[in-house]
Amino acid sequence: MKFNKDTYLEWYRIMMLVRRFEEKAAQLYGKQKIKGFCHLYIGQEALVAAMKTALTPEDKVITAYRDHGHALALGITPNAVMAELYGKATGCSGGKGGSMHMFSKEHNFFGGHGIVGAQIPLGAGMALAEQYNGTKNVSVCYFGDGAVRQGALHEAFNMAMLWKLPVIFICENNEYAMGTSVSRTTNMLDIYKIGQAYDMPSFQVDGMKCETVHEAMHKAAEEARKGNGPTFLEIKTYRYRGHSMSDPASYRTKEELADYKEKDPIETTKATIIKNKFATEADLEAIEDEIIKQVEESVTFAEESPLPDASLLFRDVYVEDDYPYIMD
Repeated sequence: MKFNKDTYLEWYRIMMLVRRFEEKAAQLYGKQKIKGFCHLYIGQEALVAAMKTALTPEDKVITAYRDHGHALALGITPNAVMAELYGKATGCSGGKGGSMHMFSKEHNFFGGHGIVGAQIPLGAGMALAEQYNGTKNVSVCYFGDGAVRQGALHEAFNMAMLWKLPVIFICENNEYAMGTSVSRTTNMLDIYKIGQAYDMPSFQVDGMKCETVHEAMHKAAEEARKGNGPTFLEIKTYRYRGHSMSDPASYRTKEELADYKEKDPIETTKATIIKNKFATEADLEAIEDEIIKQVEESVTFAEESPLPDASLLFRDVYVEDDYPYIMD
């Protein structure tokens, strides 16, 4: 096999953590414990589990507002993520970001961005910084199929190829931009082909399998580290819930959802683990029980954490220096 026992168990653990965390977040949103917008990652877990094994801890990651899964996969604790959803001071963004704007410099996670497509040129800029500083680090920029319609994508693609920036552009194609299917927004249903207009290496990837996501991301990262520039990956995935918690997802059929659930990345990974005797059913149940306990503890932590003090309202808005700016 290409991947060993430890890799499969890591994938399973990450995906199970994201799944159970998001299910709990949905419950809490229904109880009005979590306010504002909330976009769940259920169904798309393979894209962040494989990211963790394909990259190094020094690589930089940026994404859109469906960001809980990325945060958890990169090692931000469930406590810090849940507290952020609650808007508490102990959250990873101090309670100021909420569901859509999570950051952690320690984990090289640069958001969480609420403006559709805004993170695409930022992802290219992060890659430019790594190139300028002479590192071998890679910038990984996630966005949805709806963000592909933004002009900023084309500007970023052009500059990334011109300067051979070490960036992996990843379109998480879950088939719907809010409630609008890809087929209603473009005649080019194979989104990866957009990158070919810039001579950018571009590929379509099965996003329901950790194996295929890992292989594609690892190869793209290696090319970037060699100085060969960016790669565009259209990773075909699917979200089981609506666009956000306020979306009943009435624009798709039950049959379509059921078809995708048959390819559930957690279940396929579990089947591989059992088949190869990497772990028993009891072992995996123990992992799940541990994760459920972790998630429950994160709720208690968030409930008991304080709200941010009003005196911190304007902190973190601008860079704070020890000297005043001199203006002519």
